[in-house]
Amino acid sequence: MHEYIMRRFLLAIPTILLVMIAIFSISRMIPGSAIDSMLQEQQFAENREALKKELGLDKPIYLQFITYMGDVLQGDLGDSLLTKRSVGEELLRRLPVSFELGFYAILCGLMISLPIGVLSAIRQDTWADYVTRSIAILGVSIPSFYLATLVVVLPSLWFDFAPPLVYESWRDSPFGHIAYLASPVVILGVGLAGGVMRMTRTMMLEVLRQDYIRTAWSKGLRERSIIVRHALKNALIPVVTIVGLQVGLAVGGTVVIENIFNMPGVGRFFFEAVQNRDYPSIQGVVLVIAVVIVLTNIAVDLTYAYLDPRIRFR
Repeated sequence: MHEYIMRRFLLAIPTILLVMIAIFSISRMIPGSAIDSMLQEQQFAENREALKKELGLDKPIYLQFITYMGDVLQGDLGDSLLTKRSVGEELLRRLPVSFELGFYAILCGLMISLPIGVLSAIRQDTWADYVTRSIAILGVSIPSFYLATLVVVLPSLWFDFAPPLVYESWRDSPFGHIAYLASPVVILGVGLAGGVMRMTRTMMLEVLRQDYIRTAWSKGLRERSIIVRHALKNALIPVVTIVGLQVGLAVGGTVVIENIFNMPGVGRFFFEAVQNRDYPSIQGVVLVIAVVIVLTNIAVDLTYAYLDPRIRFR
């Protein structure tokens, strides 16, 4: 097991390196430049050249990348080109907001999808199955940003009410914090629940047809015991894979949701960085997201061994 974990971490290094190369190159292909955003209406060529030299953007791109890699290896993600603040410190301040939103959204999605997926499987081709499958398709079909826009706009038009759009931390106001997170968490959770719900139903149907499940029925075991102790655990392995992939979707989905609900998280920080062509901020956000996704995939693989003792890593 320890050797397997070490191999996975070693294999993660070239993956993250490729991500760094890709985002470093792509960020500089965005139309416009950070210099234009910083100078705005100033068109003096000498100011432009002096600023490029100060920021190191006058060097060839490969030298810029080597310098960036050296800084990252020392734990320095650079400074924002616009605010001059450390990107690492900015991410440390904003990451808890995004992680909290993503965690609760995935938890909400699981609380919706797992019971409904199991119910749909054990009551196959009944009205409950048809209703739950329709809910799953609806959850997959409606984009989170569209649902978030409706939640913000329609109540304000019809009932003169809108969900809270001013962030309150847990320390300042616990109830205000919960009220603020409720809408974005449910919206993201519903979007993530659809795919997990369908996978849970499919895998449960497959497991329920296995011989050992028929043997459990023939022994006269209760339905709850058969479903929870024998069927569900074996059906969860592909579901865990889907949930691991949802982490990336949750993190990516927060970019739009955080802007709609005015959240001071990483998603909004990334959106502002792209708008202003703030290269260090863009690179820092993508690097952190890539590391989170890689670590999540490793954790998902290790979870397989817990769910199925027959799986051994060598």
